Amino acid sequence: MLAEQLFSVANTIALLSWLLLAALPGRRWVTDVITGKVIPMVFAGLYVVIVAMMLRGAEGGFSTLSGVATLFANPWLLLAGWVHYLAFDLLIGTWEARDARERGLPHLLLIPCLLLTFLLGPAGWLLYMTVRTLSRSSRPPTAC
Repeated sequence: MLAEQLFSVANTIALLSWLLLAALPGRRWVTDVITGKVIPMVFAGLYVVIVAMMLRGAEGGFSTLSGVATLFANPWLLLAGWVHYLAFDLLIGTWEARDARERGLPHLLLIPCLLLTFLLGPAGWLLYMTVRTLSRSSRPPTAC
């Protein structure tokens, strides 16, 4: 399979996962199993395989911006970087959904946060933290 094909498959899986997370964030099987474990594990496995096969001998590196640009000129390593983003952004979105559920945050306040986290990662997390802080209905989670 080509890097471009795997990119399309990974993006489709990510989009379906985010739609499931946005539509059913109150369902524990979504946040605890699908978006909290299974899909991130699939992405993590794909990442590890690509890096193990492609990183050794690749030009570039992580110590300078130009080195990263050179490293990511390899489409397989660029794909690995993209899958890295997909996995971690989904984990952050899953945390947001769990946290919102535990705090009783209204679902309509969560949706824009999830959308922004899906599209722009850290900006969505920042929005969620702002909404969480400002929400009057937000209550701290109960202790276990």
